[in-house]
Amino acid sequence: MTATTNTIAKTRTNSKTAVSTQAEVSRGAVATMVGAGAVVGLWSFASIVGGIIVAGGPISLAQSWFGAIVGM
Repeated sequence: MTATTNTIAKTRTNSKTAVSTQAEVSRGAVATMVGAGAVVGLWSFASIVGGIIVAGGPISLAQSWFGAIVGM
C-alpha cells in the first residue's frame, strides 16, 4: 500500500509601503529651498568679489560704499 501525502505550502507576504505624500512634498520643498539658497549665496559672493575687483581693493570698496550711503 502506498500512502499519498499532499502537502500544500502557502506563503503570504504582505508588505505595505506607506509613504506619506506630505513627507515627499516636504522633502522636495526643502531641497528646492536649499538649492535656491545656494544659488543666492554663490551670486552674492561673485558680486562682492566683482565689486572688490572693480573698486581696486576691499578698502576702496568700503570707502566708495560709505560715500554712496552718506552722499559725499
